[in-house]
Amino acid sequence: MKKSMLKTIKPMLTVLLLVSGCLTTPLFATEQQGSVAWQKIHQNATLIDVRTAEEFAAGHIEGAINIPFENIVTELAKLNIAKNTEVVLYCRSGRRSGIAQDALIEQGYTATYNAGGFDTLMSTR
Repeated sequence: MKKSMLKTIKPMLTVLLLVSGCLTTPLFATEQQGSVAWQKIHQNATLIDVRTAEEFAAGHIEGAINIPFENIVTELAKLNIAKNTEVVLYCRSGRRSGIAQDALIEQGYTATYNAGGFDTLMSTR
């Protein structure tokens, strides 16, 4: 099953199982887990801050590349980032990094991780 299709089905299946009482804990591991993101970062994943240039200038994780979420696909192509490269994305809340992740998956990137929001990520360091 394609990862993009799985991203659509997982939330619906989880809600259905929770509502029916068959499940009391999430069925799938969720992204936006700081410990997982930091492990990937420490293993030299490409770290991308998808916030605006102004947000990035106000504070970011050392080593992060700033690529606003709406430019993610074209900019990664310009940087010749292979589609199997481990990529960790973050923004302010996780919404824009999720949009960026979906766009990358749609283009065939296979090792993306939505680390969520900057402040939350920094608090789990």
